[in-house]
Parts: sequence; C-alpha cells; structure tokens
Amino acid sequence: MNQPTSLYLASLLEVEWQKPEEFEFPNELSKHWLEEQGSLSRRLKQHCQALTVELLQNQIVTAKTLKQDESQLLSEQDCLLREVVLCGDDSPWVIGRTLIPCTTLVDQQYDLAEQGDIPLGLTVFSADNVERDSLQMGWANLPQGRFLARRSRLWMNHKPMLVAELFLSLSPIYAKERV
Repeated sequence: MNQPTSLYLASLLEVEWQKPEEFEFPNELSKHWLEEQGSLSRRLKQHCQALTVELLQNQIVTAKTLKQDESQLLSEQDCLLREVVLCGDDSPWVIGRTLIPCTTLVDQQYDLAEQGDIPLGLTVFSADNVERDSLQMGWANLPQGRFLARRSRLWMNHKPMLVAELFLSLSPIYAKERV
C-alpha cells in the first residue's frame, strides 16, 4: 500500500461522523451522493466506462481492533476487513473500508470473503434482502485538503456490515453542478 492510500485510510478512521440532519452539505450534488441509499458502485459506474477495484486488504481482524463506535454498530465480534480503492477509468475515486462480522459471512447467497476485484456494492445489492441504516457523513482532513466521507450499516439478509467511503478529489461527487 502506498503512502497516500494509507493516509486516506487513516483519515477515514478519524472522521467525526454526523447524522444527515446535522451535517452541513457543501452543495446539493454532494448531498445527493452522500445520501445515496442504493449501490454506490452502480452509481459510480454510470460516470465512467470502466469501474475497477484495487484490493488493498481482505483479512480477518479481531473484535478488539475495532473502534468503539464500530463495535456498537456491529456488536463485538471478529470481522473480515476489506479495504479497496474504487477507480473510474483508472482514476482513484473512492477509498472503501468494510467490516463484515464473521457471522455475516455465514449462510449468504454470495461468498463475501472471495469478492476480490468485484465491487462489493454490486454483490450486496444483488442479494434478496438489503437495507441501509445508521447513515453518517463527515469530513476527512488530509494535507491535500478536506474530503467528504460517509459511513453506513448495510443489512444483507438480516446480517450487518459496516461500510465507510472516502470520496477522493477526482470523484464525481465534486463535479461542478450543471446549470
């Protein structure tokens, strides 16, 4: 993992998460992106020819390595940690960090541990029963500036996972609004 990517991931852990009604959105476009209830991967795919995934990490982490707020949203258990960079036409758009409790991996129609370079959202939102709750957003502060981030808990067939996304500078969330 290169240094900027590790900085992005570290900054994602430091975001002060806020509920949508408390967050001050910079504009309507960012509000629309951050409040997306469906698959972010599908939405990103509409803005490029090729959406690709660079898998950074895909390994089991112990419950004691989770932050307190993560444990509260997932319950305290070991998780599969999946970290990726989503790229649109080879430009890095989003850093994704997903915690999937080991109990969530069991009895699913898809093997989430073997996603590899397939965007997780495309798989999750293909499942029979998917819901999103605990949507939060915030700013990640980096030397290059402030970047928008969001976090939510997804329920796939009544089993939770926690997804955090950091929108990088080339992401469509920052595109100039069309008049």
